[in-house]
Amino acid sequence: MQARSGIAYPTSTEVDFVIVGSGAAGGVMAKELSSRGFSVVVLEQGPRLDPSQFEHDEFKYNFNHGISNPSPVSWRKTDKDVAKVGAGELLYARLVGGSSVHFTANFWRLHEIDFVERSRLGGIPGADLQDWPISYADLEPYYTKVDWEVGVSGEPGPFDPPRSRPYPLPPMPVKSAGVLFERGARKLGLHPQSAPVAILSRPFNGRTACQHCGYCMQFGCEYNAKSSSLASVIPVAEATGKCEIRANSYVRKVELDARGRATGVIYFDAQKREQRQRAKAVVLCANGAETPRLLLMSKSNRFPQGLANSSGRVGKTLMFNVGAAAMGLFEHPLNEYRSIQVTRLSHDFYDSDPKRGFYGGGGIDARFQTYPIQWALRGLADDAPKWGSEYKRMVGEYFNRSMLVAGHTTSLPVPGNSISLDPTVKDAWGLPAIRVTYSDHPDDLKLSQFLLDRSMEILDAAGAQQKWVDYPAETATFTAHLLGTCRMGKDRKTSVIDTDHRTHDVRNLFLCDGSSMVTSGRGQPTMTIMALAFRAGERIAGLAQRGEI
Repeated sequence: MQARSGIAYPTSTEVDFVIVGSGAAGGVMAKELSSRGFSVVVLEQGPRLDPSQFEHDEFKYNFNHGISNPSPVSWRKTDKDVAKVGAGELLYARLVGGSSVHFTANFWRLHEIDFVERSRLGGIPGADLQDWPISYADLEPYYTKVDWEVGVSGEPGPFDPPRSRPYPLPPMPVKSAGVLFERGARKLGLHPQSAPVAILSRPFNGRTACQHCGYCMQFGCEYNAKSSSLASVIPVAEATGKCEIRANSYVRKVELDARGRATGVIYFDAQKREQRQRAKAVVLCANGAETPRLLLMSKSNRFPQGLANSSGRVGKTLMFNVGAAAMGLFEHPLNEYRSIQVTRLSHDFYDSDPKRGFYGGGGIDARFQTYPIQWALRGLADDAPKWGSEYKRMVGEYFNRSMLVAGHTTSLPVPGNSISLDPTVKDAWGLPAIRVTYSDHPDDLKLSQFLLDRSMEILDAAGAQQKWVDYPAETATFTAHLLGTCRMGKDRKTSVIDTDHRTHDVRNLFLCDGSSMVTSGRGQPTMTIMALAFRAGERIAGLAQRGEI
């Protein structure tokens, strides 16, 4: 059970901070600010669920939006195309804890190179690649804070960046896929390592260790072993007596006064009644799609193109992380449906290599990713029968003898890729739906194919009897990673927030989530989002304590 405080602020009370979103960033921000004595209200658009309410229901969670976003999203490849609902999907959770509740819990740090790629590589035609205004060394103490305050299991690998403290928990037990992946990778001269995960391998901070049920990806953890913000930092925030988590609160606008300062937010409560929460400062942690959407919906005479958007960069340079994957069939049962998704990975191809002829790098891991219904619908090779007795036989026999090897890659910040407001499609509250404009940079697709080829080689070396492409290297129409849409920078003409996560345009408006990221990393952004939130919470609290907001 999560600790809950009895605090409930009247909406007429001006609190120190109102935070929009309770996920990886919002939960950390709530903990950091309330622990320093500030009054905090966190507005979450979804419900609050107790861990005992999480279910192992694949149809409900993966097909019927059990805890994920059900709102319409329109999608197009370029701004010359007509955006259509159903042409693509953004996967993020809508409940207290946000997507940290249902994520896979792969937990890589960014490496030093991720922060300085523009300096190292130069410009990339067709992309707006820039260096971060902070370095890995600046963020490292906060990565370590994530390890120890949230709970991370792992051990350092051969390509890992420097760390100031060991992991608090040993790595999770290796699965069959991990053993086979390691065997194949080593035959090819690669350097497989334990996968770091935000899942407890042992009891930690009063929470239970993983029970190996197998329902991690897209599911909540009823044991509190997954280190979501719901399980880790939100209880700490509530225990201060200074933080209220207000569920079923759908924010539609950030309000400004005549001086151009944020005064709070307007939101719909559970009954769709409009409410107003006043605050001395506003922090948006809604994710890389919802945060720019909210800024664009908060336009005014002062900000006709959207709040904090004098640069014109709100919603721009959307990055997904792309990738491709191969499935392999083995002689004996692997029982991959048990325990966590990933136990082994390789970072041999993490850095860009000019010899490849294209930008980018990434990681490769072995995983279980397809639950029974999804497997029956799409798990077999393209040339397998789609019905009949042979189809039934293959579904039954292949499911437990197969494993996935997946590549996870960089995604270039293409100027034309964006989150904007659809002019005609509305959500259930009558607000403009998110419109995605997205096409992968050609280098992203070349990199995806490169890692797919390496994945096939690993499966061969591991002894796969058969292998096939599970998802190919092609322009993405689905993502759970929403990055770069309100990027951090020192130049207010080319960025939305400064290194304190303060918007350049509004002194008491802050943003922290995947939208803050300048580059995409290599496919696992949640740990970096949490590290940024720990750093931002500390810096924002310092500004408030010095009277500089």
